[in-house]
Amino acid sequence: MKYLLILYFLLGICNAVCGQIVIEGKVIDSLSKPIGFASVLLKSTEGGLLNFTRTNDKGEFKLISKTETPLYSIEVSSIGYQKKSVLIKSEIKSYIIILKGSTIDLPTVVVKNGPSLTTNGDTLNYKTSDFADKQDRSIGDVLKKMPGIEVADNGKVSYNGKGISNLYVDGDNILDDKYNIATKAIPHGAVDKVQVIEKDQPIKMLRKNNTSDDVALNLVTTDKAKLKLIGDAKVGGGMPENFDVGFTGMMFKRKVKFINSLKANNVGENLANDLISHNLTDYLKGVENNRPDNFLSAGLSSVPMLPQNRTLFNNVGVANFNNLYKFSDDLSVKANISYLNDSQTQFYQRSSETYLSQDTFKYSETQDNRFKPQKLRTQFNINWNEENNYLNNTLVLDYAPEKVYSNFIINNVAAIQNLSQKTLNFSNDLSWRKKFKSEQMINFYSYINSSNQPENLLVKPGLNQAFINNNQPYNGLFQNADLPTFFTNNYASFTLVKDKFIQTYKAGFNYQNQSLNTQLYQILGNDQPNSLGENYINQLNWNKTKLFLEPNYDYVSDKFKLSFAIPFSYNIIDYKDVSKGFENSLNRLFINPKFSAKIQSGIENYFLASYSFMNSLGGINDIYQGNILTNYRSLSSNNSPINESRTNSFSGVFNYRKAIEMVFLNASVNYSNSILNTISSYQITDNTQQRIQIPLENSIQSFDFKIGASKYLFPLKTTFNIGFKSSFSKFNQFQNNELLPFSNISNTYNLGFDTKISKKINVSYKANYNHNLSKTVSVKDIKNKVNQLNQKGTLSYNLLNNVYLNLSAEQIYTQQSSQKDLSYVFADVNLKYRWVKFKTDIELNANNLGNIKTFETVFVSSNSLSKGQYQILGRMVLIKAAFNF
Repeated sequence: MKYLLILYFLLGICNAVCGQIVIEGKVIDSLSKPIGFASVLLKSTEGGLLNFTRTNDKGEFKLISKTETPLYSIEVSSIGYQKKSVLIKSEIKSYIIILKGSTIDLPTVVVKNGPSLTTNGDTLNYKTSDFADKQDRSIGDVLKKMPGIEVADNGKVSYNGKGISNLYVDGDNILDDKYNIATKAIPHGAVDKVQVIEKDQPIKMLRKNNTSDDVALNLVTTDKAKLKLIGDAKVGGGMPENFDVGFTGMMFKRKVKFINSLKANNVGENLANDLISHNLTDYLKGVENNRPDNFLSAGLSSVPMLPQNRTLFNNVGVANFNNLYKFSDDLSVKANISYLNDSQTQFYQRSSETYLSQDTFKYSETQDNRFKPQKLRTQFNINWNEENNYLNNTLVLDYAPEKVYSNFIINNVAAIQNLSQKTLNFSNDLSWRKKFKSEQMINFYSYINSSNQPENLLVKPGLNQAFINNNQPYNGLFQNADLPTFFTNNYASFTLVKDKFIQTYKAGFNYQNQSLNTQLYQILGNDQPNSLGENYINQLNWNKTKLFLEPNYDYVSDKFKLSFAIPFSYNIIDYKDVSKGFENSLNRLFINPKFSAKIQSGIENYFLASYSFMNSLGGINDIYQGNILTNYRSLSSNNSPINESRTNSFSGVFNYRKAIEMVFLNASVNYSNSILNTISSYQITDNTQQRIQIPLENSIQSFDFKIGASKYLFPLKTTFNIGFKSSFSKFNQFQNNELLPFSNISNTYNLGFDTKISKKINVSYKANYNHNLSKTVSVKDIKNKVNQLNQKGTLSYNLLNNVYLNLSAEQIYTQQSSQKDLSYVFADVNLKYRWVKFKTDIELNANNLGNIKTFETVFVSSNSLSKGQYQILGRMVLIKAAFNF
């Protein structure tokens, strides 16, 4: 009997064990990162709970199931992710469950003294209405008040010290980096929230193993703004003979989005700012299209450090059309077309001194200039962006003719100059990617560019006879230059992904062909041009080919990212000048390693360190031997090999934030050391400057440190910003056969705040103090020091219902050793009435109430000091009406 009981007990255990199965699995997010401590419930078909567990720190779980229930499901949930149910199949015992992120519904926290921010993963959300005031018009006005976000004078937007890579509207990139028109035109009331997207990756197939460090802004429009056409029309006029008119229409539907505008004014608003591409330099550097700028110029003085609406005498019109159509969520086409026509005038007097150890060279001049720039740009884009397929093609045509007419007096000699430049540029940028089930990817890229930039410069009468014509008088000089260029960059890459390791192997080539044709003519008594000879002629042909192989290795985890690349390149350069009878070639094999490491030291902060070593070669502008009259007083040529440089660069970044407390902090340090095989040698007189590139080893060192902080002070209802930047550089200049080692030191301090005193009063203040010191190491007497303070304050007051008053004052104070101090104070007033019934704002603007018409400033560069007196816009009164729809 005892044995029968034991046998029965064992059979029961066997039946219990044999009647169970083990269900295992792993819970991950959309980036394949494990989700720890997620709740895993085993449920019957009727919804009854059969068993439950939680995932471990690796996202793994294990459940015991009874076979009596043939159909049941697993339900997985975790804070910050969407709940998911998976039906159990008898033939599958192991499951990979992917949860999608979602907003976290936490108990509402009410902050009585100010706005709040929300975060969701790498996205930070600003509620627009929390930061906007009744006086604000556009979303750009509100962005300036958001802690952590900075808007520069040229419209460039930065987040916690880093410039944004893209500005999206409801997730779509309508403007392709020329986003100034959006920040100035979109009404803040049409934007529900502003999202800061860290680790921005617009290519869907790359988001799973995202290695991006880019930051983007996304404007989430209101439901009302998505339903209809919105915009404004404005018309304004005033004294003296001023006008300001414009029309902007916008639509932000799911399939159709556009921002189109027509504007014209002569009140100092530079509409060319609407067409600025803020990341163009980085883009051209990435495709390695390094064609030189124009060879000729009018030799004009630097613009004074004042807002353009105080200095710019203009008469400008611009048409700017940006249209996007989406066939589906993955396929879109886009057209960006703009045309600008401007006419500007400038009048100034300038004196300049260049200090050498044995002598000081001085010149003074007066210039009366007229500019007529035009810019036409057409850009067409098609984008197909799926999880496993990506195609992006951008076709661009640019045409930018410009004319400059100058009447000037240099060292008491009167003359005129006319400059004509016509830049024509065509490019096509194609990228295609394919992702396979194994997570492997291939990529093909092709960039083609063709450009031409013919230039002509006429100077009358003949200046510097001793310098140009052996002390013989002549009527003038005529310089022409032309540089047709063809460039293409092509490569293919293959990416392998295994767990946290990403390997990318890229191979390709680029090719550049250029032909520099220049000639300087002497204009004789019969106004006929006469060649000055082969020393003033260039007929230079240039070919450069680069073959490259670049292995890239990335390791990406939750708290650590490591990137390492070893680019190999073989460079072949051939060039010849038939007018000089020379022909040369150069072959170089370069290895340019680069390394970066990013440590996520906390949920909202990280450290980033990087190092790179770069070998680089110069271009056609380093080797032409015939003299070019670059402006009315400067000649340029070369007597050296191709410029070769070796650069070591180090950088470090610390980024910190506490979004809920609205605290943002960023710090960075950069150091670079470049060794070059050539240097520019200058021969300077009181009237002329001649530059010759010569072979002489030269070094350039630079170091800069920057720190910035932004905080919303809840008790004071104030956004507060503070920053400091220090930069140092060491370099050599070779002037009048004298080698001068220079060091430049610049320290800049920034302070600003925007505060709500009450519901009716708002005050803002911004100050910038800059200290510049330039000196030689070997010659103690050569030293230039300039201190400048620029501060501006604004008071906004709601006088009556729908009546708003803005008062602002700006001071520019300059102090320079051995010179008198300069101080200017500008005052402006704006009175606005909002006619709610007709959706119209009527404004009265009065700028520069003190009617200041001249402005003096000081420019410092190495051993050169320039003092200028500029004619600026005087008092201006303008009445304007803006209708919103």
